[in-house]
Amino acid sequence: MDPIYVTGHRNPDTDSIVAAMAYAALRNALGDREYEAACLGRVSDETQAVLDKFGFQPPTRIHNMFTQVRDLDFDVPPFLSPAVTVGRAWDILQEQKNISALPVVNEDGTLYGMLSRENVASYNMTQVSAGALEEVPLFNVLSVLEGKILNEAGDNIDTVAGEIAIALPQSRENLLFNRKDSIVLCGHQPDMVQRAVSMNVNTLVLCQAELGEELRSLPTQTCIISTPYDAYRAARLIFQSAPIGRICRREELTCFHLEDRVDDVREQVLKHRSSCYPILDEQEKVVGVLTRYHLLQPRRKRVVLVDHNEASQSVPGLEEAEILEIIDHHRLADIQTSNPIYVRNEPVGSTNTIIASMFQDRGLMPSEKMAGMMAAAIISDTVMFKSPTCTERDKRTAERMARIANISLEELGREIFSASAEHKTPEDLLFTDYKEFHIAGHNLAVSQITCVDSPKMLDRKEEFLEIMERTARQKGFSMMILMLTDVLLEGTQIIFWGDEETIRQAFSVSPKENTVFLPRVMSRKKQIIPALSAMWG
Repeated sequence: MDPIYVTGHRNPDTDSIVAAMAYAALRNALGDREYEAACLGRVSDETQAVLDKFGFQPPTRIHNMFTQVRDLDFDVPPFLSPAVTVGRAWDILQEQKNISALPVVNEDGTLYGMLSRENVASYNMTQVSAGALEEVPLFNVLSVLEGKILNEAGDNIDTVAGEIAIALPQSRENLLFNRKDSIVLCGHQPDMVQRAVSMNVNTLVLCQAELGEELRSLPTQTCIISTPYDAYRAARLIFQSAPIGRICRREELTCFHLEDRVDDVREQVLKHRSSCYPILDEQEKVVGVLTRYHLLQPRRKRVVLVDHNEASQSVPGLEEAEILEIIDHHRLADIQTSNPIYVRNEPVGSTNTIIASMFQDRGLMPSEKMAGMMAAAIISDTVMFKSPTCTERDKRTAERMARIANISLEELGREIFSASAEHKTPEDLLFTDYKEFHIAGHNLAVSQITCVDSPKMLDRKEEFLEIMERTARQKGFSMMILMLTDVLLEGTQIIFWGDEETIRQAFSVSPKENTVFLPRVMSRKKQIIPALSAMWG
């Protein structure tokens, strides 16, 4: 069963990461074992500290939700060695009616070539017309003829080659074999056997016949083989002893990889006339074959979105995925679905508050460690209950989770917000909790750093502004804002790049040198974004 990814937004914060893990744990505990927590960006130091404290590993990181070759129900036929006989390969092709070609692979699993029914048919027609067998391993010949070696000379050779001749009555001299490099097929014909042995032909095949003791003792260099087939069938089968490595197609092969997008594959398939294409993994090893049929109804990746419902904040390729659910506490944005889905959006301070209620609704208690992480996420997203987004329900839920985990919320809050940022680069600080917005024709980004030492952070203002200006020009933003939300001051120092008049009008303040302090402003989603939205209409 393909996984159902539960993922938060890009540049995930603690609430986003823990919400994905908690909801996946809830669904899996109820028997839906395919749910898998995922994240879209680097786990922040704060979040990693929370994970370490409660003994969890970060979720799987995913980079896109595009429909890829790995999402197709492609075929996985037998992968053959170049040394396999044409006869054996043909039997497999007959068994695999829905496969038009088989991958031929090297010993390490990489692609050697592709063998189709057309390759086999073309080879058979060519060889039957030529009437001669190119040098092939003796073991191959014994395999297709179900043969046995009858003399010592046969034990001393490793390959068989020569013109194929079926022995005829001796009275027709012009139809007899007369070349030493012949492969002679005959039945119970002592005179033909003696002639072949005396001439030291390359190989003598006895078809449904025994080799008499007198003939067996004759000195010869001829390899003598017995077969249960008659001469007609043996003559046709012996050509099928050739290794498929000689006849498979090796030039101008079009291959696809598991990570290739299906849209790109369709374009390539339209340019080529092949009926079957090999699929390779990251190590260039063959994993299957693809036909046009597989492209008709590709399986879309399935995803549950938590802590966001805005396309610009979600995973690239979301439009190609199947969104199953949305669990969020932000404003409704622009994500659209092709079918009705379950949406739970509530005006609380943390997504984990909602998920804790979902545990309760289903009569399930989160584990002690999971409850501890959920409490930490609520504290983080509500800025120790000082954010205007915080509700009484957030507080009650955090207290309940703390009781289950047997921890102190006050001590947990100090651990979360006292982490030093002195040794972090300005890029790390700026893009850890970073979100892009599109409001009334304006494109902007807002970053937030929650701390207890905003004056120290302000000392790095010029470093931040340099990166903000560069990023804004690259992405075409009209504004970039960095929120230094100070838990102790219960307010936010704003560093901004862009139109100063916008800040002045939106927040009724007088900014100075690209900074301004906003008392009692703690929330990006409930205070900063609404103020800008109201001003721009």
